[in-house]
Amino acid sequence: MALTSRYRSAPTAGFLAALVLVLAFGNPAYVSWAQENADPQTAGGWFLRLLTWPAWRFSADDSVGNVFADDLKAILLVILTWVFLTLLPGSQLARARGTASQLLAGWGGFIFAGAFAGLLTAFIQTNPTLLAAFQAAGSGAIYGLFVGWIVGLAALGGYRGAD
Repeated sequence: MALTSRYRSAPTAGFLAALVLVLAFGNPAYVSWAQENADPQTAGGWFLRLLTWPAWRFSADDSVGNVFADDLKAILLVILTWVFLTLLPGSQLARARGTASQLLAGWGGFIFAGAFAGLLTAFIQTNPTLLAAFQAAGSGAIYGLFVGWIVGLAALGGYRGAD
């Protein structure tokens, strides 16, 4: 089974899952579809719109700072996912591979990655404020909370180092 590969590390698996999430749901085509078709007043529609949080785009209609900040947010989310999964040693050092600690470490790492990506890129936007940075960090943490279980499942069963 692919989830229990001994040759795949938990940080790498989380990185790949985050990359797939950003590429699949942050692209301009999906973002446009979700904005037009997903009803934010329903749980399913809210979730479909939430998946678009790390949207990346190339647009001449917005300021260069905002476009760069959105693109950087998507890139930082993926990179910081790998960083936080590497820094959370509990899943790699757990006695039994595939335990809940790996799931929670992947999930928690993704929450941290979303919050920090939102916080760091908020200062690049046009007219940055501290309040906007806090709100962006909150949005990233909410994204990580509701989507991070996917990254946690990907990290589940990853190689944890020498036995």
